[in-house]
Amino acid sequence: MLMASCVTQKQMTYVSNAKPEMEDSINAHFQSQSELTIRIGDALTIYVSALDLEAVVPYNLPAVVYASPGTTNLSTTPALQYYIVDENGDIEFPVLGKLHVAGLKRSEVEIMVKEKLESQVLNPQVHAHIVNAKVSVLGEVNRPGNVGMAGGRLTLFEALAAAGDLTPYGRRDNVLVTREVDGKLQIARLNLRDANIFSSPYFFLQQNDVVYVSPNKVRVVNSANASLWLSMVSTLASAATVIVTVVNTAKK
Repeated sequence: MLMASCVTQKQMTYVSNAKPEMEDSINAHFQSQSELTIRIGDALTIYVSALDLEAVVPYNLPAVVYASPGTTNLSTTPALQYYIVDENGDIEFPVLGKLHVAGLKRSEVEIMVKEKLESQVLNPQVHAHIVNAKVSVLGEVNRPGNVGMAGGRLTLFEALAAAGDLTPYGRRDNVLVTREVDGKLQIARLNLRDANIFSSPYFFLQQNDVVYVSPNKVRVVNSANASLWLSMVSTLASAATVIVTVVNTAKK
C-alpha cells in the first residue's frame, strides 16, 4: 500500500519538455485559434449601436425584464434577447432578414452585419457574443462541472484550472476530450506532460466539449485496497464478537 500511494514528481509535471525553439510553431497555432466558430444551436447576442441611437432601434431585439420564479416582482435589470442559430445555420435578424452565421467567427458576424447596415445607418457599430458556450470537466479534478467560455476562447489548461486542477490521482498523460462535429463524435487523448499538446486541435476547446481526466493506478489500487480492508475489518470484528460471546458463555 505504501508503494501504491507514491506519485512521482515527473508524473505530475506539465509540459516538461517545452523548449524556446518551439515558440514560433506554437504561436502560429494560437493565432489561428483565436475565436470560437459559431455552430447550430448557439445562442447569440448581437447589439447594434451608433451616434444616432434612434436610427439603430429597428435593428436591435428589445430588452426584456423577467419575473422571479414564484413571485410577481420584475427584475430591474433588462436583459438582451438572443438569437438561436437554427438547423440551417441561420438567424432571423430584424429588418435584414435571414443571415447565415454557422461556420463564422464572432468578429466575422460583426463585419457582415456592419457591412449590411452601412447603407442604412451612419457609422454603425456591431457587437456579437456567444452567450451559451461552455465545456464540461469531469473525473479526477477538484471541482468537476461546467466551465463557461465568456471570453470567447478557452484552452484545455484554462478549463482544468477553472475546475481546480487535477487531483494527485489524475492521469496527466491521458486526458480525454470529446467533441461533436457535424453530428459526429470525435475523441482525442492528450498528454499534458508533452509540449506538443499546444499544437493539438483539441488544445483550444470548442463549445460543448467534454474533458474527462481518468484516474491513475494509485487511485485504482487504493480504492481496491480500501474495499479489501473494510471487508477484512468487518470480518475480523464479526469473528472477535463470536469469540468473546463463546468465551463468556463458557465461563458461565
